[in-house]
Parts: sequence; C-alpha cells; structure tokens
Amino acid sequence: MTTAAVIGSGFGGLALAIRLQSAGVATTLFEARDKPGGRAYVFEDAGFTFDAGPTVITDPSCLDELWGLSGRRLADYVELLPVTPFYRLMWDDGDVFDYSNDDDALFAQIAARSPRDVDGYKRFLAYSENVFREGYEKLGHEAFLDFASMLKAAPQLMRYEAFRSVYAMVARYIADPHLREAFSFHSLLVGGNPFTTSSIYALIHALEKKWGVWFPRGGTGALVRGMVRLFEDLGGTVRIGDAVRAITADGGRVTGVATDGWRGEFDVVASNGDVVHTYRDLLHDHPRGRQAARMLGWKSFSPSLFVTYFGLKRTHPDIRHHTILFGPRYKALLADIYRNGVLADDFSLYLHHPTATDPAMAPPGCSAFYVLSPVPHLGKYAGDWAVEGPKYADRILAALEEQLIPGLRDDLVTMRTFTPQDFKVELNAHLGSAFSLEPVLWQSAFFRTHNRDDVLKNLYFVGAGTHPGAGIPGVVGSAKATAKLMLTDLGVAGIGHNSASLAAE
Repeated sequence: MTTAAVIGSGFGGLALAIRLQSAGVATTLFEARDKPGGRAYVFEDAGFTFDAGPTVITDPSCLDELWGLSGRRLADYVELLPVTPFYRLMWDDGDVFDYSNDDDALFAQIAARSPRDVDGYKRFLAYSENVFREGYEKLGHEAFLDFASMLKAAPQLMRYEAFRSVYAMVARYIADPHLREAFSFHSLLVGGNPFTTSSIYALIHALEKKWGVWFPRGGTGALVRGMVRLFEDLGGTVRIGDAVRAITADGGRVTGVATDGWRGEFDVVASNGDVVHTYRDLLHDHPRGRQAARMLGWKSFSPSLFVTYFGLKRTHPDIRHHTILFGPRYKALLADIYRNGVLADDFSLYLHHPTATDPAMAPPGCSAFYVLSPVPHLGKYAGDWAVEGPKYADRILAALEEQLIPGLRDDLVTMRTFTPQDFKVELNAHLGSAFSLEPVLWQSAFFRTHNRDDVLKNLYFVGAGTHPGAGIPGVVGSAKATAKLMLTDLGVAGIGHNSASLAAE
C-alpha cells in the first residue's frame, strides 16, 4: 500500500491529508501540539472558547470540494454561518464604514463620502474580478516548479499590472483616503503590506464578493475538528502530541520521519510546517536541508502579530463580528512594521467578536473577543516581549475601552496574549513570522518555496510558505496543487472515489 506522512495539522496539512486519503493513499498526519489546527488552535478558559488564529472563511466551495472527493457533505460535519457585514471599519476621526455584500448599501456609503468614487469602486471591482479569475481560479491551484511555468503565466499577470501594489491599483480608481484604506487592507490578512504587495492580491475583494464571509458554528476550531473527523472517517491516522524531530533521507529521496522514540518509513512526506524549520531543523542532517535553509535566509518574511484574547462578563450586541480599527497613520505605520522594525506608539487593530455570530462561544451573558495588532517580526524588532508584551496589551485594551468597549477592564473575566516569541516557540515560525514568506511579487509562484522539492523528489510542501500563500483559501489551494503532484508522482490516480478526476485537473 502506498503511504504518506503529512507533518502539521493546520488547514493546509489537513486538506492535503484528506485529498491523499480520499485517493487511497494511506496517510498519517503528525501534530506536535496537544490539539490539531496549527495556527487555528483553540484556547478554552473559564467557559470561553477562543480561536487562536484564522477566523475569516471566504471560499466555502474549496471546503465543499474536500468533502465531495469521497461523496460526503460539508454540512453534515460543520455548519457555516454567514457574517454580515463582512467587516465594520472604523477610523480615529469617528468615521464608520460597513463593508458588506449589499451593493445598494455599499454604494450609498461610498456616495456619502465621495460621490465620484462610486463609479471608481465599480471599476476597481471589475479589475479585482479579472485578477481573481486569472490569479485564483486559473493559477491558485497549480504548482510552479520551473521558470517556464512562470513565463507562461506572466503575460496575463502583466496585463493586470502585477508589478504594481494593491494600494496603487486601489488609488487608481478611488480618490477618498479612507476608502483607499477600506479597499486595500485585505492583503494584510495574508501578511502583505498593501504598499508593496502585488496588485494580484486585490483578488481577495472579488473572492469575498463572490462567496461572502463565513464563520463555523462553534468557532474555527469546529471546522478543524470536522476536517479531522472526515480524515479519520476515510481511514486516515492522526498522531497528536507527537512532534516530528527529523525527516529521514537517503541520497535524493526522503525515507520517512522520526519523532521522539518512534520512526516510520513512508513513500512520500509532505510538510505543513514552517518552511525554514522544515529545512533547517527537520532536514539538518542532509545537505539539501542546510542549503535550502541558507537560501531562505535571504528572503523577506511577513511580520508577526501580537494577539490578546479576552472574555467579558457582559454582552456587546452593537459590536460586529469583525471590526477593523484604523489608527491615525496608514502607510507610515506599515513602514514601521515591515521595514523599520519599530514597535510604534500607535497601532491599527483587528477585533474578532465571535459571540456576535455564535453566543455559545462564551458563557451566558458574556462575550468573547480577540484583538490583534501587526508588529515587526523578531528579525527586525529585538525588544523583549516578556517585558513589552504586558505593557503593549494594556495599551491596546485601553484604546479599545476608549474607542469601542466602555468598561472593558472592569468587565474582564479572563485574558491571555500570544506574542511573536510565542509564534517562534509554539509554532516553530521563523523569526516569529505569522504568515511565512512575505507575499511580494518576487516571492510569489515560482519564486516561493516549491510545492515539491527540487532535489528530494518525494518531499512536498503545503501551507503558507508555498504557492499560493497564506489565508484559508490559499493554504487549501496549496493542498490541491500539492496533492495533484503527489498523486501523479505516485501513479495512484484511480484509487479511491474521485481520485482519477482529481489527478487529471
């Protein structure tokens, strides 16, 4: 029987494991922590449930497809609830903008700020739909293993000016400063600075318009549990709390994995772990591991995040599920985070309020939140987070109390933080980066870590560090691209329900 090991149970690793198991490949999924999910870990405290990481689901069709491979239904495992508005955007001057899929309401809000920008927004949306078609629907699930494949895609990408930034393209169509921020911040959701990230990432706007924004009942962790249950129903094996310490190799092929006190041989190995960690630490005994780690050391990595999880002893029905609070600076703040390595006095925040959609995420009469602030990664900011973290959390809570949640600190039931140092230690994230490689044009597609290693021909990658990049649709898309490679290389097309069509896509 053909066997596969998948290291890491984030969304990318789970999606890949499901695809392989659906095609008849006996797959074992390894997870170092005590729960599956990777960055989508779940914290539970005092009756509150906190999703640790991703909370925005924007392409449920890619999830439907995973269940459909074996003739099952996503709805039988997970209930997805619509979120509206998608985001409430708030500025320090008191301006509020509800970004939703209600075109009439959206146009009215734009017109109230800047009437000429209604037509500009419509033209930006058309641009976003074009790059969505080329960059996501056509290329998002394809592996770029050689430069020729990049050249083949280049004409269409250049047609839509991929060399320009997201912000530059938004600014071409929209004049109002706040509206420019409203329609360019999306690249931050995948770790990209709107002022340097390729305009191809403007496709996120069209993606949200096409499928909406969703949240699983029970939290993002409920989706993780549903994916694990699907994988196990298909016959897959999950090893929780069993950290892979090494990928074993012999010459030009990997032979298996070793954990503490256990070793197993596999026909193929795929890593959903951090790409630097995989090469530097798991392949440290092989020349390819050392070489690739050195090469990755020259690349730029996305910033980190400072996340504060807190539960309050009252409800807040006026606070939307997703709120973006813009600070007084936009471009200059992003320069401090991405380039200057400054932990600035001001910040922009993303506030997640899951009990707005699912009150069961908190005890009766209570509400659960997390708030995150993008911060420089550990390679740019050398401060001691054990010292700075509590002070930074207090500043963030004070700002929320002043702007949005009166009495926050008096109502506090529980609180915890997750710092860039925690990203490094808990998730083996290089430099504490929250999104792996920065999504700039010269680190995209062929220039990203390849879905299949160039030297170790049965070693594969899935997740944020490989093509197409971070975000739930991105890492699930990477699983589709990597699975097609693996099934073709293994010659197992036709084994299992729907595997022939999967390999042929």
